[in-house]
Amino acid sequence: MVDRTDRQWPDDQALEPDDSHAAAGESHAPVPLVAQLYDLLHEVIDPEVGVNIVDLGLVFDVAVAGRRADVRMTLTTPGCPLSGYMDDAIRRTLTRVPEIQDTYMNLVWEPAWGPHLMSDEAKRQLGWAQ
Repeated sequence: MVDRTDRQWPDDQALEPDDSHAAAGESHAPVPLVAQLYDLLHEVIDPEVGVNIVDLGLVFDVAVAGRRADVRMTLTTPGCPLSGYMDDAIRRTLTRVPEIQDTYMNLVWEPAWGPHLMSDEAKRQLGWAQ
């Protein structure tokens, strides 16, 4: 699990791995693989905004169960038409890693996305900060 310590999350929204879809006997990968996957997600660009999904604050958690990468994330709005695009882009990006055979995008709506989740880099790219 990658801990997003740069963000303030309510205790009930702590970023813990979601094991609900992990098969029996599987465990989460060592942090170096998870960190590598998390870093790769910087390559997935939201085409409507032009900023990567990590800096936009859309990615809440990355975990590995067996050979599957699980990405817990949100979209900017519940009606966003990009969920299929994001799922495909995440799969194409993360399955380049030999240890990853498949991905699972766990789309959640809590916490709700807002500009407060964006990194300073994303705000800079959008001209909201210097």
